[in-house]
Amino acid sequence: MRVAAMWVVLALLAAAPAGADGARLSWPLRPRPAVVRAFDAPSPNWQRGHRGVDLAGSPGQAVHAAAAGVVVYAGELAGRPVVSLAHPGGLRTSYEPVRPSVRAGQTVGAGAPLGALAAGHTGCAVAACLHWGAMWGPAARADYVDPVGLLAGTRIRLKPVR
Repeated sequence: MRVAAMWVVLALLAAAPAGADGARLSWPLRPRPAVVRAFDAPSPNWQRGHRGVDLAGSPGQAVHAAAAGVVVYAGELAGRPVVSLAHPGGLRTSYEPVRPSVRAGQTVGAGAPLGALAAGHTGCAVAACLHWGAMWGPAARADYVDPVGLLAGTRIRLKPVR
């Protein structure tokens, strides 16, 4: 059991970086926003849950790329404006509701403006909330992850395996 735990720790330490080109993610709203609703991973993936975090903002506020990547979607999805980025290493981030100022296929740098935050996020207790999501792997088999855990300022803590 102890050897297995050691291999788990080594695998975690050698895992691909969270963001593009070895960098961790940064907050998509500036200044650092309050988290209004936390990540609640569905288990299994197709069950109910909250596949991202809701960040407090204001209507019209600029939304920035959390890391460098390629815009894979910018437009309406189910009646809501959405921007989605693919980052090197298989990470994908999504931002909604965001009126895009970018287009699909465009390469963006870390911190680049993606568009303006729109009002109207269901369940948001403030004027506007950004739903920020992150997932590893292809959309059909994606593993949703908490984007806050991928931020540059987040301390990584390993816990004992028993």
